[in-house]
Amino acid sequence: MSDAYRWSTLDDASVGAWAELTNLLAVAERTDEFYSAADLAEELTETGFDPVRDSWAVWDGPDLVGYGQLRVASELLEDGRCRAQLDGGVHPDWRGRGIGTRLMDALEERARELAAHRHPGAPLQLRVSGRLPGDPVRPLLEGRGYRIARYFTDMERMVPGDPLPPADSRVQRYEPGLSEAVRLAHNDAFATHWGSTAQSERAWREQLESRTFRPDSSTVWIEDGDVLAYVLTYQWVDGELYIGQVGTRQRARGRGLARACLVASLHAASESGRYASVDLSVDSENPTGAGALYESVGFAATRTMASYVRDEPPPAPAS
Repeated sequence: MSDAYRWSTLDDASVGAWAELTNLLAVAERTDEFYSAADLAEELTETGFDPVRDSWAVWDGPDLVGYGQLRVASELLEDGRCRAQLDGGVHPDWRGRGIGTRLMDALEERARELAAHRHPGAPLQLRVSGRLPGDPVRPLLEGRGYRIARYFTDMERMVPGDPLPPADSRVQRYEPGLSEAVRLAHNDAFATHWGSTAQSERAWREQLESRTFRPDSSTVWIEDGDVLAYVLTYQWVDGELYIGQVGTRQRARGRGLARACLVASLHAASESGRYASVDLSVDSENPTGAGALYESVGFAATRTMASYVRDEPPPAPAS
């Protein structure tokens, strides 16, 4: 690799260039995953993420041409493994020069180090998005021993779009005082979902206090003081509302509660006049049949991306 490349970490001074690169990649890779500089600046302050040790920035002169970002879950997966999410990208004009390989080397090494510190003795699962078929990241991952473990389908519904069923009057709008009750419902709902870990109080609070969270279109179903179902919404792109979490407590499944919350959230999005579309992503093998639920209220698939994993034994602790 050319000595001209400068390696640093992501910081407040680089978020503008970082946003420019991620948005260029969103178009080039057809993922439509757009972020503003303010969104990315907020990521630098996430609980459990140290940008000095868990991020990488690759510069060619004044141009940010590659980046990497690591998140290691604070809680173990249901089977006792530690999940490490590896993210990043390389500018299309700088690919084929070894930058992606070096980023993966750094991400994997740090993932083992942090996993050994955070979850001593736990096996490690490295997870990376394989994006769409034909993306150049797939041969890179497969050459490093990663395999496709799951597919996730992005879905979209226009608003107002086709007529919606009437909203159920028993569905309530989300309020800040419900944060902890919704967290407990979420942890119960997702305890059986592939690759999910329990949300800590601090991380959950940060998520629902973020600049992207939209409480006015988030909804809950409450009975006897417990949140049984919920829909939480976010916005990263003007005119697009994103449904980030939909769940039902295991004991309340089969009653249509999540669908009722979803319909209410769609009504709220439409009535606000701020959105042209509502988007979400669903595990294509979701055991609760979520894909069919979304189709029943007018969502249609737009793209399907692969999630790659590599399982490793417990990493050795630092000497």
